[in-house]
Amino acid sequence: MSLRVEVAYASPQRQVLRALTLPEGSTVADALRESGLAREFPEIDPEAGGVGIYGRRVRLDEPLRDLDRIEILRPLVADPKEARRARARAKHQAR
Repeated sequence: MSLRVEVAYASPQRQVLRALTLPEGSTVADALRESGLAREFPEIDPEAGGVGIYGRRVRLDEPLRDLDRIEILRPLVADPKEARRARARAKHQAR
């Protein structure tokens, strides 16, 4: 039996969604390798940004299920808590 999965990646300039058919027992790492996205987008580093299946972070050795959507995440540009603090300080100083 085979698995049908999608691998999604969004750079600031473009979004890509690849549909793949993989053998049963395949992992997230297998899907990333088969997608070829790392050759197309050399900035992809699953170790730094992480990967998820439908928004839930997973490890590269996570086994896949039929119809999974693997999302390649990018590292955060700024710490969300620190960005919120900076906005609050700027708003307070503007008063």
